[in-house]
Amino acid sequence: MRDWGMKKDYYEILGISKSASQEEIKKAYRKVAMQHHPDRNPGDKVSEEKFKEAAEAYEILSDTDKRAQYDRFGHQAFSGNRGGGFGGGMNMDDIFSQFGDIFGDDNPFGSFFGSNRRSSGTRSRGTRGSNLRVKIKLNYEEIAKGAKKTIKVKKYVLCNTCGGSGAKDKNSVQNCGTCGGSGQVRRVQNTFLGQMQTVTTCPTCNGEGSTVTHKCSACKGDGRVYGEETVSIDIPAGVQEGMQLSLSGRGNAGERGGSAGDLIVLIEEEAHPHLHRDGLNVAFDLHISIPDAVFGTQIEVPTIDGRAKIKIPPGTQSGKIFRLKGKGFPHVNSYEKGDQLIQVNVWTPQHVSTEEKETLERLKYSDNFQPKPDKNEKSFFDKVREMFS
Repeated sequence: MRDWGMKKDYYEILGISKSASQEEIKKAYRKVAMQHHPDRNPGDKVSEEKFKEAAEAYEILSDTDKRAQYDRFGHQAFSGNRGGGFGGGMNMDDIFSQFGDIFGDDNPFGSFFGSNRRSSGTRSRGTRGSNLRVKIKLNYEEIAKGAKKTIKVKKYVLCNTCGGSGAKDKNSVQNCGTCGGSGQVRRVQNTFLGQMQTVTTCPTCNGEGSTVTHKCSACKGDGRVYGEETVSIDIPAGVQEGMQLSLSGRGNAGERGGSAGDLIVLIEEEAHPHLHRDGLNVAFDLHISIPDAVFGTQIEVPTIDGRAKIKIPPGTQSGKIFRLKGKGFPHVNSYEKGDQLIQVNVWTPQHVSTEEKETLERLKYSDNFQPKPDKNEKSFFDKVREMFS
């Protein structure tokens, strides 16, 4: 079981298995959301939190990319957005704006749940902004310790002139003539069960409840302009190449006050000049001379955060693997930490002088220099198995 801290498993929140289809996810969210709907539980803070919790779970699991990242990395995949998500960054208006279709025409409570909320002032505002993707390259030390990065993102930002409304001034906004400002159109149908009332989004104002008579000159009525924003990103320790962090609401601003999209941060690893990553472990090839292998030595090796001394005992064989416990990468979702694995390679000179050749010739037939592998010595395959265990 992954350690996801204090946050509950999204699958557990919706009461579904990890193999659930998109249709099953939608049905499960609708069931939980209807159970804890604010209109059904007025003043109940516990139900309100569960409603938001379910919306957050659905927001992640209904998106194929976000679901894949969550399945792989858990809540840490979205930890670049501190305090984000529905619990801290989105309110009820945002939830109904983004997932209002869940309480749509085929909902038997559609004439009540959601409609009262909309008529009391909560309307769908504008069009949601699109998501943005950026790449961030991290070195090994930043990956091991975590990092805070500040980047400048070119994107659509809220228009400061009109505050995102798209209108020239407050007098340039009027209630929609079709829906009377509610953002919804009610329709009564005769069925064999009697009259049934349904509520749909107003086609004239797209659910906003108002129309603009004179557009803002700065944004031409869009409520947003193309600009630049400085974004700070908290990157947790242990991220990997290809991992994505999602920052809710930091993508392109929506049109006419619509909610902003997300900023998707793709992690790239900067190659290390000496070390190689394998999951949580770090590998290093150490080359030593024949005399050092025979007599033993003490040598410094590079690590993620500096250098460390290791002792090479006399008679060390080529292929010997030394392990520096806890010198690898931390697991992004738990307290587990990898090791640094150092494989010894005894360097054989390719060119020797006449004097060196004579010395080696004398040693060639020495009994001590005849290969005598220890039966207890691990085979190559055993070493590989141990290395990746």
